[in-house]
Amino acid sequence: MPAPFNIQQLLHLASIPGMSNSKLKNLIDYFGSPEQVLAASPLQLIKVEGIKKELASAVAHAETNKTFIEDQLKRINRIEGKILTIWDSEYPPLLKEVFDAPVLLFLRGTITLNDQYAMAIVGTRRPSAYGISVAENFSKELSGMGITIISGLARGIDTHAHHGALKGEGRTIAVLGGAVDKIYPKENERLAEKICSNGAVISEMFMGAKAELWSFPKRNRIISGMSLGTIIIESDEDGGAMITARTTIDQNRELFCVPGNITEHKSNGTNKLIKLGQAKLVQTVDDILVELEAKLKPILKTKKQEPAPQLSVFEQKIFDCLSYDPIHIDVLSEKSELSSADTLVNLLSLEFKGMVRQMAGKMFVKM
Repeated sequence: MPAPFNIQQLLHLASIPGMSNSKLKNLIDYFGSPEQVLAASPLQLIKVEGIKKELASAVAHAETNKTFIEDQLKRINRIEGKILTIWDSEYPPLLKEVFDAPVLLFLRGTITLNDQYAMAIVGTRRPSAYGISVAENFSKELSGMGITIISGLARGIDTHAHHGALKGEGRTIAVLGGAVDKIYPKENERLAEKICSNGAVISEMFMGAKAELWSFPKRNRIISGMSLGTIIIESDEDGGAMITARTTIDQNRELFCVPGNITEHKSNGTNKLIKLGQAKLVQTVDDILVELEAKLKPILKTKKQEPAPQLSVFEQKIFDCLSYDPIHIDVLSEKSELSSADTLVNLLSLEFKGMVRQMAGKMFVKM
């Protein structure tokens, strides 16, 4: 492992137009340090794989943008973060294996050695109640067994995957499409803070950069690249999660899909991946463990067996009428043959016990 590199020089090199991750890594590996890269002549630089005359000239003659570098360091220090390089021991080992792995990762929180035993959970930004329930339950169960949950902090399935991991008192990592000091979406700022206390928020984007349409596909290769496998829960054929599916396959990692309602567009992508044999159908966490138990064995904890909540006769009656599809309180009242007031009281009791979720418009679903 080389000595820590000069981060200012790495920021300078990374900011040169035309410089990619793979080119920067090739340069450092060839010359041994950023300082030696910057001391090299264009003729020496073009000997490195992938370095053409134009880039060699830019590296040799580019003036250091001190304002940019100082701003980057001030921003990362302001949020008590750090910049990881691909040569650091803390850098995710699985991510090093993927094509065009980020040379620099901006980090809030911590990455631990056990975070290499990770599963990614991604999906639609507009999930059904069924999708929300599956995302939270899978994430909670996996994290409770010592598996780190990785997702993208996006609205929808990503958000619920992070919430599930925190409920399982496990670790979770959010990979952003923008900078770590520009949390997107804004409503997830509080969630990002919680993640940092038991995981990390990371990005390859320079500090201050806003999330852009083109940055999310780049982000997705990091999500799958840090994980032993990816679980997709609800995605249409043109959904962003399908990009993560492709990067998972390209990286030779395991791809899992939860089957969805055949009449819903948001299930078209996941169902197609299963139909084509590109993803393994999963209905329970055990379906995942069958495929990955050998790789997860070093950290795998016994599945938490939480005692089933004790239900009253009326709570049980209402719970039996619920499903993963939202049902209005009036319909529940009619099915359970209880008054609206009694139905509401028992629904609230079930919600406190974590068995029911209330949706907008007095609609309820089972968890």
